[in-house]
Amino acid sequence: MIIDSECAMKEYRSRLKCFYLENIVRDLKKRFNFKNIHQIPRLDKIVINMGISEAKENIKVLDIAVLELAAITGQKPVICRAKHSISNFKIRKGMPIGIKVTLRNVRMYEFLDRFINIAIPRIRDFRGISSSCFDGRGNFNIGLIEQYIFSEVDIEKSDKARGMNVSIVTTAKEDGIAMALLESFGMPFKKNNNISYYKKK
Repeated sequence: MIIDSECAMKEYRSRLKCFYLENIVRDLKKRFNFKNIHQIPRLDKIVINMGISEAKENIKVLDIAVLELAAITGQKPVICRAKHSISNFKIRKGMPIGIKVTLRNVRMYEFLDRFINIAIPRIRDFRGISSSCFDGRGNFNIGLIEQYIFSEVDIEKSDKARGMNVSIVTTAKEDGIAMALLESFGMPFKKNNNISYYKKK
């Protein structure tokens, strides 16, 4: 059994992390016959990227996007700047073109909890997540059309809908094992996904 001091804290508990340590670890070890506790997959980090192409014409747009992403993640975003000048796209070197946040530990689990249980159910015409969201190395990537699925965003103060990409990095070596991990957290995958679970011998 993995002992984590965070789950023993009386002041605050990361609900999803405690659920992982107390339930998912045991279930995955039995399901895939892992011999070593360190073989059991876990979340490494979650990276959220948002492109802000219109910032080159209106810098105030960048400020709004930063505030919205900070509200969604609970962490101040990092501004991504162009490394090279591209004349065809009117981009100069050093110009802000996007923002990103890298979440780890408590904030990572808190974001995933809200993403699965609050944000995803608010996606219009949602029919489940496809297995094509995996990259072949146990990492999960999904593109979102708008930030309004997150309840933290004030629609009345927002200037426009913006897409973003959510990347969930795991320590799993196989897509099937990573999918089993995320399913255990409650990620709603389609039932007809073509990823087969890898069974260790």
